[in-house]
Amino acid sequence: MSLLVTGLSGLVTNDPSLGAGPLGVIRDAAVVFEGAVVAWAGPASQAPAADRVHDAGGRAAIPGFVDSHAHLVFAGDRTAEFDARMSGTPYTAGGIRTTVAATRAASDAELSANVGRLVAEALRQGTTVIECKSGYGLTVEDEARSLRIAGEHTDEVTYLGAHVVPAGLDADAYVDLVTGPMLERCAPYARWVDVFCERGAFDGDQARAVLEAGAKRGLVPRVHANQLGHGPGVRLAVELGAASADHCTHLDDADVDALASGNTVATLLPGAEFSTRSPYPDARRLLDAGVTVALSTDCNPGSSFTTSMPFCVAVAVREMGMTPDEAVQAATLGGARALRRTDVGRITPGARADLVLLDAPSHVHLAYRPGVPLVTAVWQHGERVV
Repeated sequence: MSLLVTGLSGLVTNDPSLGAGPLGVIRDAAVVFEGAVVAWAGPASQAPAADRVHDAGGRAAIPGFVDSHAHLVFAGDRTAEFDARMSGTPYTAGGIRTTVAATRAASDAELSANVGRLVAEALRQGTTVIECKSGYGLTVEDEARSLRIAGEHTDEVTYLGAHVVPAGLDADAYVDLVTGPMLERCAPYARWVDVFCERGAFDGDQARAVLEAGAKRGLVPRVHANQLGHGPGVRLAVELGAASADHCTHLDDADVDALASGNTVATLLPGAEFSTRSPYPDARRLLDAGVTVALSTDCNPGSSFTTSMPFCVAVAVREMGMTPDEAVQAATLGGARALRRTDVGRITPGARADLVLLDAPSHVHLAYRPGVPLVTAVWQHGERVV
């Protein structure tokens, strides 16, 4: 069954061969889905016939957002921690252990229901692909069940046993657990391996051990890097061929040069800086150096409790030096590259039919009208889901 979406004022394709500029914008556009795949995109006047037609009424459309960094398997509430931060208490990442305790105490059904609620919330805001990490279990069984539950809701599942060191345990001994019995139990459920390489979490040698062990089990590395201060995380990510280095808030010239010379995507998470009143990463510096940049929500209960990619686009434009075009591309194609996907993040023949219709004449309105619910329809795998 084919579908023609026509009457588009503008269509962001992220394929320069189809339209203008790096976003490949087609004006007065249409797109045709054949089942779950994009069959055609171009000027509405040239659109082929289809079994069904949806008239967009002069609205703009973009590819579905690709959120490549989220922590959705959790229980509990950290409102008090947020309130304290907004009252002047600095963020230190120590609240992760609070969520660990609540997550361990929750049932599988409670955890799965919460993940489903957040995935649905993200979908209503245009996110058609979302990554999900473990990291709030920190025992062999709790990490494995977190990954199993994540896999009920997304194919992009990340093993983050190395989130923090559990209270009362020696860091090196815990790394032995993460790289040994925990990895053996968790690897079948995951595609990725991640580590929080940061003060108060894991140092460079410990992070290397975690990532190399995961890679030996077929998991592709990603790294929480340089969020709270400067450290070895970014350069370690590039050295090990990680798909992404995430946060990238505190960088020196060598870090930027490493990212520019490698294939590791710099995934920026403005929701974390917004929620912790921390300095924002300098996206302009990275983009000018030729680094591939992604935007993601970092949805988690402590430091970035948002599922809204439109919010992240608006903050990135206002606070991080990105243009609206760059931010939209980072939130779609950039996220796809951070997940090493070529089937999403673009509207081009052969890509997955994920489309977001905006109640606006241009994608620029995502930054121009911050906080306004502009997403009016979403297609995922060719089916309308919002």
